[in-house]
Amino acid sequence: MTGYHHETYAFPLGDADFERPARCKVREPRSGLLWFDRRCFDSEEQLLRALAGRVTRVPALVRAGDMELQRFIEGETLGARHPSGTVVPPAMSDQIMDLFRELASISSDTLAVARRCEREDRVDDGDTAAFIERLITFTEERIYDANSDKFAALFGSFGLDSDSFKCLRQHVLTLSERPFCLLHADLHRENFIVDHENQLWIIDWELAMIGDPLYELATHLYWMRYPVDQERRVIQQWCATVEEVRPGSASGWERDLPLVLDYRKAQSVFADIIRLCLSLDVGRPVGVRSVLRGATEVRKLLTLAAQPLGLGTVPSVAQISNSLLLWHREHGVAWHGDDVVAFKGRAGVRKVRRLGAWARRVRGVPRARPGSRVR
Repeated sequence: MTGYHHETYAFPLGDADFERPARCKVREPRSGLLWFDRRCFDSEEQLLRALAGRVTRVPALVRAGDMELQRFIEGETLGARHPSGTVVPPAMSDQIMDLFRELASISSDTLAVARRCEREDRVDDGDTAAFIERLITFTEERIYDANSDKFAALFGSFGLDSDSFKCLRQHVLTLSERPFCLLHADLHRENFIVDHENQLWIIDWELAMIGDPLYELATHLYWMRYPVDQERRVIQQWCATVEEVRPGSASGWERDLPLVLDYRKAQSVFADIIRLCLSLDVGRPVGVRSVLRGATEVRKLLTLAAQPLGLGTVPSVAQISNSLLLWHREHGVAWHGDDVVAFKGRAGVRKVRRLGAWARRVRGVPRARPGSRVR
């Protein structure tokens, strides 16, 4: 099974200590990928070992010789049953609340797992402003700055530059204090597995960290895309749940939740634009339809994050499409109309069969001469 970061292999392990026949899984990291999220713990396996008996729905670890494998949960993802934007049934949402309850009870001083994050990222318990500041710094340094040689001009064409992070900091840094707890930090529908008995299991703990519990809720809401009515209920249930476990965990949520969500939206702008460009495959021609789809998605991202990033105006789909085209051209490939065309060094561009009417309106796309026959 191929995911964004890993290839996962599931296979039977006959002598595993399971109540019934089952498979185990092992993951192989995919090479050449960019990581856009901060990782806190040395290894996922160490964390899962520490969570045994404390978080109910974590697949068990199995020792096989000198290897440690994880049980493969037979079933399907929550997203396969209930896609993004649809209602999650109460039986499933109740189990998600059980997870929030268990996570809220785990603090840094009760979790003996080695960390890999920088010392400055381990801010004082309850200092939510410092916590979000370190996340912003990671986005600025590891996503924007680290890729600026290739993407700064593209970001600039959308109105994004280093000043965007100044606006973001001013927008979100006045947060209420809340006691920190363990965060999964990636609770979306594809990381919930529903087994054949309708039990929910949580996988992919690589992005787990210690931090502001409201960040967990904000990230969860951002990725889950609950219908509006259910989102309101989830927020209310979450507040009641975490306050019961650790009083103060939902302090100031009415004001702070929109701000933390705004950070999540801003972070997605930079990460998803880079992912989009790389998905166009710089080494191959690209068609107008893929650029148009990408431009539509980029405009949606920019619109959601316009306020925290200080964007006065959001460029149109045509303007974004042209910026993506120019970026792609600089890296060796361009497109025409409904067909594709490849650059060959300085020799220029191959002509193609026809140019779409939409493509002809985009700046920088060569036109066929009237009356000429185009191959």
